[in-house]
Amino acid sequence: MSEKIATRDAYGKALVALGKKDERIVVLDADLAKSTKTIEFAKAYPSRFIDVGIAEQNMVSVAAGLAASGKVPFLSSFAMFATGRAFEQIRNSVAYPEMNVKIAAPHAGISVGEDGATHQANEDIAVMRAIPNMTIVVPADGIETTQAVEALAAMEGPAYLRLGRLAIPQINDEHYRFQLGKGVLLKEGRDVVLFACGLMVGVCLEAAKILEADGINAAVANIHTIKPLDEEMVQVLAKRCGAVVTAEEHSIIGGLGSAVAEVLATEGLGPMGRVGIEDIFGESGAPYALLEKYGLTPQNVAKKARAVIDKKNKK
Repeated sequence: MSEKIATRDAYGKALVALGKKDERIVVLDADLAKSTKTIEFAKAYPSRFIDVGIAEQNMVSVAAGLAASGKVPFLSSFAMFATGRAFEQIRNSVAYPEMNVKIAAPHAGISVGEDGATHQANEDIAVMRAIPNMTIVVPADGIETTQAVEALAAMEGPAYLRLGRLAIPQINDEHYRFQLGKGVLLKEGRDVVLFACGLMVGVCLEAAKILEADGINAAVANIHTIKPLDEEMVQVLAKRCGAVVTAEEHSIIGGLGSAVAEVLATEGLGPMGRVGIEDIFGESGAPYALLEKYGLTPQNVAKKARAVIDKKNKK
């Protein structure tokens, strides 16, 4: 792993590059441009940037109108506000008529840190995943974020791009190629498979090293697209390893863990364990201290993997 970069920073740079190539790109923000990093696009293309103020519902409706006129709007606010305050508009004005609107929401998850429970969106994937026609992407690093922005701009239809505030290690290199809906096998394994998204991909790679020291060979897969899920990869790796762990910086309810569990239940596969935020709210604190407290660590992923392997061996 190399230098650390927040996916929100990569998003800001990707927007500027995208705006240079495609004049249809317009960007909207809800008075948080410095934090969402859309300020970079605003400086480069001021005539294609709209700050709607603290009015997320209006922002989504404006974006839907721009999409109807042939533009490709990217709108941004903190994940808590983008998905919470504007749910009705996203559902009825964007997803229902399949408008070509891209919702890019940073400050997702517990790693928002000191802003506390009111700003830590740990339910946003669940909310967006329940909406028909919605594509959901959770990049694992800056390189993947850059390519995801390009891919979402190229596809037709609504999309939700989940981004983070915390600078995290780069796990991909210049040879990486992002494909919507296609998981990436980062490490082969036979004893257990770790499915992860976002910053938990890097955490799972570290967990695999811990398990390796115990003689456990863990596969690690980056499931960057939560919807549509790469069900084929999930089934293949679950059958091969016979034990599954999901890891996400999101509630264990409704996110990656639920999506994978639905596939396993349908196919009669398992056993399975989930690492994520339990059915509780977060709190204010330093990002890494919170990740530690809520169990989003390599050590806890490894512990969960051992427990699932034990279940497998008892069958």
